Amino acid sequence: MDLSVNVPAFIFPTISLLMLAYTNRFMATASLIRNLHAQYQDSHDPKLIAQIHNLRQRINLIRNMQVVGVMSLFLSVVSMFLIFNESMKWATYAFGASLVTLMVSLSISVAEIYKSTKALNIQLSDMEESLPSEFGIDLPDRINFKKKHK
Repeated sequence: MDLSVNVPAFIFPTISLLMLAYTNRFMATASLIRNLHAQYQDSHDPKLIAQIHNLRQRINLIRNMQVVGVMSLFLSVVSMFLIFNESMKWATYAFGASLVTLMVSLSISVAEIYKSTKALNIQLSDMEESLPSEFGIDLPDRINFKKKHK
């Protein structure tokens, strides 16, 4: 494979946009944590504990996404440096490692998306529990949700 300095440089914009998206997710999750902390301090509602646990897992996943994304960017820079030094074999390895770490970062991102969906389902199930008694509505999906997530 002929590796020019342009090839590793192609993933710079991708990684930059991913890091921006990861930072936005981190900031949104941090805001949720602060709001939940304030709610818990006021009410000590045990229903908030599941959400707090979920947010702790999500914040760890986001941190890991960011760390692995930075590693991908770093390895891409190393690859470019090795190309300038005409160490093509090592440049190819560094670029391959950069792509692998980018895939790992994206995989962690998918796991975080599933966690955030689970958090929303926790919130929705809490609301759905009050609907049948207040409005006389039968929600069979609510029962299925409880069975799936016990």
